[in-house]
Amino acid sequence: MPKFSALPQWLALLGGLAFAACQWLIYAYAPVEQTLGLPQKIFYVHLPLAWWALMSFFMVFLGSIAYLWRRNPAADRLCAAAAETGVLLSGLALVTGMLWARRSWGVWWTWDPRLTTTLIMWFIYAGYLVLRGLDLPQQRRNVVCAVVGIVAFLDVPLVFLSARIWRSIHPAVFGNKGGGLEPEMRLTVIACVISFGLLWAGLVWIRKRQLDLAARLDALQQNRLMQEGL
Repeated sequence: MPKFSALPQWLALLGGLAFAACQWLIYAYAPVEQTLGLPQKIFYVHLPLAWWALMSFFMVFLGSIAYLWRRNPAADRLCAAAAETGVLLSGLALVTGMLWARRSWGVWWTWDPRLTTTLIMWFIYAGYLVLRGLDLPQQRRNVVCAVVGIVAFLDVPLVFLSARIWRSIHPAVFGNKGGGLEPEMRLTVIACVISFGLLWAGLVWIRKRQLDLAARLDALQQNRLMQEGL
């Protein structure tokens, strides 16, 4: 078996510890927002979830292009790892957003442009994962998934720009000068995004490694069956 670096585990551990340390910034350093009070603190978890979910889907987009260009199975497995992580993070972003919306807007859900495009994005990539699980010839499935991974990305910039393109009640963070955030809030959210990014990189890398090992085991099994058949 090939030797693997311990870097992804260290990234995930470092990111998890850094994000745990950010809880002090969230609850002790950053001031309590006057209107929403403590429920506003959900923002510091919600934003990193949303941003790194979008980054996951951007990685699916790049990996899909790489697969169609070189037909490298490793690029397809990277797409699978990034899509699984992105669906998880975007689902959690929707849940934390609903908790924040209940306190801010008085409802659990409203068909706001940002929320609607995010929900559509979640369904698209959840469908992408279902497509990956279909019983199709591997190369054909990989090509179809790569095409879908490229087309699906059209919704990602729409999610990011929706609060600016249409009239939206969803706040556009950093959209204006200062983004309406106090300096302590800005520092806290930046620290949360960076620390969660380390955790995200570790998770995607570890999942990609798992898929690589599974592919290697499948190949060894097929070779063994072929040798026994001879």
